[in-house]
Amino acid sequence: MTAMLLIGGATPIMMDEFHRHFTVHVWDDIADKDGFLASHGADIAAVATNGHDGVAPDIMAGLGNLKIISCYGVGYDAIDTSVATARGIMVTHTPIVLNNDVANTAIMLMLAVSRRLVHDHDWVCSGRWQEQGNAPLTRSIEGAKVGIFGLGRIGQTIARKLGAFACDIAYHTRTEKPDLPYRFYDDLTAMAKDVDYLIAITPGDASTYQKINREVIDALGPDGTLINVGRGSVVDEDALVAALEDGRLGGAGLDVFANEPHVPPALCKMDNVTLTPHVASATVETRRAMGDLTIENLLRFFNDGSVTTPVPECAHMKVAPLRPQ
Repeated sequence: MTAMLLIGGATPIMMDEFHRHFTVHVWDDIADKDGFLASHGADIAAVATNGHDGVAPDIMAGLGNLKIISCYGVGYDAIDTSVATARGIMVTHTPIVLNNDVANTAIMLMLAVSRRLVHDHDWVCSGRWQEQGNAPLTRSIEGAKVGIFGLGRIGQTIARKLGAFACDIAYHTRTEKPDLPYRFYDDLTAMAKDVDYLIAITPGDASTYQKINREVIDALGPDGTLINVGRGSVVDEDALVAALEDGRLGGAGLDVFANEPHVPPALCKMDNVTLTPHVASATVETRRAMGDLTIENLLRFFNDGSVTTPVPECAHMKVAPLRPQ
């Protein structure tokens, strides 16, 4: 059978399918990694990985006959696609199937921050409701002005779902999407100044690194809220913490962080902040669909040379069928 390298974890269902179709080598179980690459690297035709672990440059360099990298996740910034495409290596990911749950998480965080869900839960459980009476008033997201940084598939799903709350939607992307009924801003700071909520759902790469900086955060202001369900690298985390501590930003709902799983301790002490551990797509249903698509891309590639969901950089690539032996 074709040899495959698994980098990062996989669900039991995925592992069963991997073993059914491939000879699987699990990177985390290999003690002598340099020795493995030297003796077995040329045998590996496929890599299954995720958006966090990706494929480190030294690993990719040691896989001389690698044909495909199938990424379990929509983000693939931990995979150097420029090197992959130069070598003719197909890279796939799992978009679309997680749109709804990531969008739901963004809206959940909006509601949790605006209605102070964690604060009010503690208000009940700590006895303050009995001792001090009703909790302070909170804010509604109904009719709020929302700016979305990144209006790809997930961003559009967020915008559509926020229609149920009669939200006014604006967006900032590299390129305007004139076919969509939302207000476009070519300047992120200008958009942040005009909205109540700024939702980041953009890939993490050099072009978006810390694009949400102090200037953008200050434009969002003391009545504004930042929601991040994209990548932690998109936000200047030190500037964010300082703005929350100083009252220059009203609140934040964060599912992603700059140095996961490490989170600035100050964020955990703030009533106007809600944190989740990078779980926007982490439902049983969505993770099953992501796993199915990861496997489908691999099997289609080796069956007829096609894939279901190539990353944009590889959409043009055509390969000959490579059937697993």
